[in-house]
Amino acid sequence: MRVEIWSDIACPWCYVGKARFEKALRDFPHRDDVEVVHRSFELDPGRAKDDIQPVITMLTKKYGMSAAQAEAGEDNLGAQAAAEGLDYRTRGRDHGSTFDMHRLLHFAKEQNRQEQLLDLLYRANFAEERSVFNDDERLVELASAAGLDTEAVRAVLADPGAYADEVRADEREAAQLGANGVPFFVLDRKYGVSGAQPAEVFAQALTQAYGEASPLKIVDGGDGADACGPDGCAVPQH
Repeated sequence: MRVEIWSDIACPWCYVGKARFEKALRDFPHRDDVEVVHRSFELDPGRAKDDIQPVITMLTKKYGMSAAQAEAGEDNLGAQAAAEGLDYRTRGRDHGSTFDMHRLLHFAKEQNRQEQLLDLLYRANFAEERSVFNDDERLVELASAAGLDTEAVRAVLADPGAYADEVRADEREAAQLGANGVPFFVLDRKYGVSGAQPAEVFAQALTQAYGEASPLKIVDGGDGADACGPDGCAVPQH
């Protein structure tokens, strides 16, 4: 069974949702039969590489909230990340284009190092001090840590067209499947799970998808789940 996950490195709910899905997958009795493939989805497609701003500033502009409200939302996200065993810097992060990261993830997929690179990118963006935006050498370091050849990585980054078509194809396919926010999980093209659902919902979807053959159905925990969309990420206030 194949599970495809559309996500963006700049999406905090993707970071949390991946951990929740992996928790469900660890307990799934057929986990050795599950192939996980990560697909590209940019929250800010077309954003200039040098267009970078603090996360708090971005949140206040997108949602018209105060800095205090934005900081409270980040604190809430940090608590939810911590509940999944994830580190999360609630202050000092920035926001920018993730296009080059998605291109590198497609390159890493060819080298069977996609999962390793994605985890390092998530951690670097959400938990580490040094920015991942508009810093090719930072991306080279992370890709090298994931087991990729540094010169090959530099060559990909130096060519804006390298793997660009693959990124755009993923994004078109997400739209065709009805995904207008991330994370979005598609299980064997039978079921779709939208948002950072609880592990129990992922477990239910894995069981159903493994045992049934049916058109894509959306599996929801009842009240929906937090996700990031074209207008940004929902910021919890409680």
